[in-house]
Amino acid sequence: MNPSDQRRKRKRILRPSGSLLFSLLPLLSVRSLILCFSFLTFLYLLSYTLPFSSSSFRPVLVVSSLSLLSSSSSNTVKSVKDFGTFLLPLKIENRVFFPDHVLLLVSGGRKNGVMRNSFGNELECVYYGKNGRESGNFSVKKVLSVDEYDEFRTIVRCPLPSGNSSGDASLRWSGKNRIFGKIKNGFWLSNRTVNSCSWDNVAYAATLDGNTSVVFVKGLNLRADRESDPGQFSCHFGLGKSEKNGRYMLRTRALTAAQEIVRCSLPRSMQGSPDKAQGIRVTIGVQHSRAHQPVLMPSVAKMVMNAVDEGRKTRGEKYELCVCTMVWNQGSAIREWIMYHAWLGVERWFIYDNNSDDGIEEVVQQLDLENFNVSRHVWPWIKTQEAGFSHCALKAKDECNWISFMDVDEYFYFPYSTPKHQRFRKLGYAGKHSLRTLVANVSSSSRTIAEIRTSCHSFGPSGLDSPPQQGVTVGYTCRVQSPERHKSIIRPDALDPSLLNVVHHFHIKKGYKYLNLPMSTAIINHYKYQVWEVFRAKFYRRVATYVADWKQNQNEGSRDRAPGLGTEAIEPPDWPQRFCEVWDTGLRDFVLANLADFSTGLLPWEARLARTD
Repeated sequence: MNPSDQRRKRKRILRPSGSLLFSLLPLLSVRSLILCFSFLTFLYLLSYTLPFSSSSFRPVLVVSSLSLLSSSSSNTVKSVKDFGTFLLPLKIENRVFFPDHVLLLVSGGRKNGVMRNSFGNELECVYYGKNGRESGNFSVKKVLSVDEYDEFRTIVRCPLPSGNSSGDASLRWSGKNRIFGKIKNGFWLSNRTVNSCSWDNVAYAATLDGNTSVVFVKGLNLRADRESDPGQFSCHFGLGKSEKNGRYMLRTRALTAAQEIVRCSLPRSMQGSPDKAQGIRVTIGVQHSRAHQPVLMPSVAKMVMNAVDEGRKTRGEKYELCVCTMVWNQGSAIREWIMYHAWLGVERWFIYDNNSDDGIEEVVQQLDLENFNVSRHVWPWIKTQEAGFSHCALKAKDECNWISFMDVDEYFYFPYSTPKHQRFRKLGYAGKHSLRTLVANVSSSSRTIAEIRTSCHSFGPSGLDSPPQQGVTVGYTCRVQSPERHKSIIRPDALDPSLLNVVHHFHIKKGYKYLNLPMSTAIINHYKYQVWEVFRAKFYRRVATYVADWKQNQNEGSRDRAPGLGTEAIEPPDWPQRFCEVWDTGLRDFVLANLADFSTGLLPWEARLARTD
């Protein structure tokens, strides 16, 4: 075949394919137009059904047919996630029944306060009748509060149910603007029931500390101020689907046990890789003498790694002096306390908020904006001050060389220093940053001192009927004569592994010792017995675990109570004159001389209030 015939043959072979391609071009164009039109229509319908404006955005609730938020791991949840990161499902993981409210631990939603700030007023607590959901009877109450808890969960507090309702509180969106969807009756479905726990028997928190897990537990009933045998306890860790089914796959032995804290080794698969343990549910097993297997405590605890807040790190060094406290409704008192001790040299503050509802969060935020380096940590577990302080010691140890554990009505005071007491202080009156300088001098003088103890003087109402306008340091000037028990500043790296502590006093490792500061060097003014309208709040609830509430008929003569006051919050007629044996104006004079503004005479905490007024 000659070359010309070959070229003609190739043309005949190629021509049909080329004709087919050109014949399909119009069809492809029509199909593309249809696809584009369909996609634009989908976007329009999506924007109409799920508005993107900030005023109408809300996470999707995973709910029952009554629009109730509940726990779920179904394919429905996955389909919700597929809509995008702005639509995250919410589910109740656990309920905890307290004496005065029901606490719901809710996972999902957006972080950085969006749930708390935007949706707290849009949720309602729902209670079914005693016959359950099938009866169709339910009641609704307003949510008490919503708070961010950890990076996994949000806390929603509900009132206790009425006598005609079960305790299984659930949630729904209030008002008419509810959930969109068409699974059944227009609501997303859930199939799993929520695990409910009684507060007196539950593992409630857990944190990572090196290759160990520290678990906080109610219901072990271990003796106060004493270590217990760890051999009867073990830690149990849930993984993946086993955790969702309430089973725990891994087990390790307990290393220490004291009061409400059990420390265990991490499973080998997690050691050296804390990220693997992050968010894993953990509980405590109790081995009884006649049982083959340990009895597992109900648990709402998930392991959390106490990482240093990168936004607060300075120069790559630790803060010399930090303070940790636990508060309930101390928003009106905390500004004076922080500003005064910041003048004495405190650099970092950890505020453990124990269910406050007085707006303390806004006060803390404002103080932080004013560069006082203060952070609020939600601690919803009532009467757990000792455990909370242990938790704070672990949280702060990577940031702080020394931590003071004190209450917001306790103030360090430095009397005039004489040549006899110059070991840790300069001669004369204390200057700015004196408290920080003192602990730094202790550190440089001895490597074995791990605790600094300071005695306390308890002050009374000092003849006042209303809170002093210039603050407690200026207003209360009369106290009882004899000092009371000490408060401590500790080195967190020298604490005993059990983290055992009672009334602000920690046990330290062997080989370390404590230092008792002479009262002529430093003293704490404890404004314990203030005017009645402030003092009576102590009758509501006390934060310490091993101290009886004042309404209870226990230890009425104890120094932890007001002697002779009894168990009723009834003001004695001579209350303003009580607890007044010695007039002591030392701290008042010090504050007015050193902290008052020369031009206005206002103290720092007064100046802020004057500007806001």
